[in-house]
Amino acid sequence: MGDSKNELILIPKSEKYIQYMIEVIIKLPRTEKFSIGTEYKKSMYEMIEEILLLSKINEKEKLNCINCVDAKLNAQRIFLRIMYKNKWIDEKKFKIASEMIYELGKIIGGLLKYYAKDTKKCL
Repeated sequence: MGDSKNELILIPKSEKYIQYMIEVIIKLPRTEKFSIGTEYKKSMYEMIEEILLLSKINEKEKLNCINCVDAKLNAQRIFLRIMYKNKWIDEKKFKIASEMIYELGKIIGGLLKYYAKDTKKCL
């Protein structure tokens, strides 16, 4: 129960990040909006579903769920770098999105450590 505060803070932070990225994706060149933009949005929506699931599942399943969120966030980091390297987004948008991803990553990393230590006790 000790890290439910971090689980809960993930929800509004993720929502803010998703809202920002949707605004960025909408402004992508038309061809990219429907390819990388669609994949990015799909990854974000799946991530928020996993985050919402965290409060509903038992302790043993949480680690797997958090790993899923972490993997989706890593994919989004890659999508973001591709968008920046191809100059589909400017440096300012890249930095803002990177900071938001970094912040989410720190929380997820903390949750991973917390639940990994609990799993070791169970074994």
